[in-house]
Amino acid sequence: MGAGGVILRFFNLGLRVLQFLDAAVILGIFSYFLAVLAKNDQHIATWIKAVEGLSGAATAYSLLGVVLTCCLGGVAFFAFLGVALDICFVGAMIAIAIMTRKGVDKCTGTLDTPMGTGNADDSTVSASLKFSMACKLEKVVFAVAIIGIFFYLISILFQILLARHHKREKRFGPSPTNGYTNGSRKAFWRRNKNSPMATGAADTLPGHPTPYDVEMGTEPHNEKTWFNSWNKNKNTTNPPTAAPAAGGYGYGNSAYTGNI
Repeated sequence: MGAGGVILRFFNLGLRVLQFLDAAVILGIFSYFLAVLAKNDQHIATWIKAVEGLSGAATAYSLLGVVLTCCLGGVAFFAFLGVALDICFVGAMIAIAIMTRKGVDKCTGTLDTPMGTGNADDSTVSASLKFSMACKLEKVVFAVAIIGIFFYLISILFQILLARHHKREKRFGPSPTNGYTNGSRKAFWRRNKNSPMATGAADTLPGHPTPYDVEMGTEPHNEKTWFNSWNKNKNTTNPPTAAPAAGGYGYGNSAYTGNI
């Protein structure tokens, strides 16, 4: 995988971790509320159960997303599934923010909290938890839910970018240009500027000395080929013969000056 794919996968993995922490905070706070209410045999409102269920699903999905990003990040099917689920959990975080909207109020005076209604300085059904603290915890849940909306929206963008990069990787590799290792195209600044395609020269094979180059002494100085030994053997074992005299072997030649 090229550097671009590594960066995309790293940021997508980081977003999944942040989503997991975000959902885990909401799950932890409302699990505490539920535990206190159940321990003291108090009525548990439906919206409290809804927040617990949505935050639990978001936590499980984010944890699964961490694993899938590491193993199958960019695969078209899982990228499409991730985008669809991210959209769903954007809606889930919006719902949590709406249900905990009372947390934006000041935590003074008479408060309406998940633990009931009472004065800020009074204790709830649990002596260790005051209404002011319950209000502050609800405020934290509201703020974290708003942040979670942006986390899931950004994650949709990174899912699309990672899927496109994975598709481009499959289209352009492996090939001789990348050593049959991956599908990343070479960056323009890493391409061989001396290649025939870069310089505009003809796409020809590398030059090698020919017998004519050897005889004329123009072969490359650093190339020692079999032409050198061939030239030496030609000059020693087969010395050149003198050319025949003018007239050849026809009439008038000394070889035929006998009786006619």
